[in-house]
Amino acid sequence: MADGELELLNGYLVVGAILFGLGMVGFLSRRNMITVFLAAEIMLQGISLSLTAWGRYHNDFGGQMLALLMIAVAACEAAVALALVLMLYQRKGSLDLFLWQDLREESVPRHIDRELPEALPEEPPAWPRLTPAGLSPEIPPEQTGYRPHV
Repeated sequence: MADGELELLNGYLVVGAILFGLGMVGFLSRRNMITVFLAAEIMLQGISLSLTAWGRYHNDFGGQMLALLMIAVAACEAAVALALVLMLYQRKGSLDLFLWQDLREESVPRHIDRELPEALPEEPPAWPRLTPAGLSPEIPPEQTGYRPHV
């Protein structure tokens, strides 16, 4: 094989590994259900890119066929995931994964997350108010001393 083919394979494998790594980080570090499913999709795309690159390098359509099968499975998985997210959001009203611990098996202990400190309520900002129609606003004399036309 030529050096160009090997460099092309190396580039595809690096991009596939980067996609898989980003998906893995997103899958392990996020708590939002939609973000977790998107991270899993990124991991699948990284794997399918690598399979396609290996298939091209070896002049075999096996990698491309497996990548097409993975895309079809990912589409089915996305439909099932959307149905699961909608059903669980209706039940709990949130997409946080740790709120759904009652779906665990009874033999699995509950995960206890760190409690966040209570946030103090913020005071609403003081918005300026318009004067009612037909009334002149009261202007302090120190503000009118530099305006000769007032």
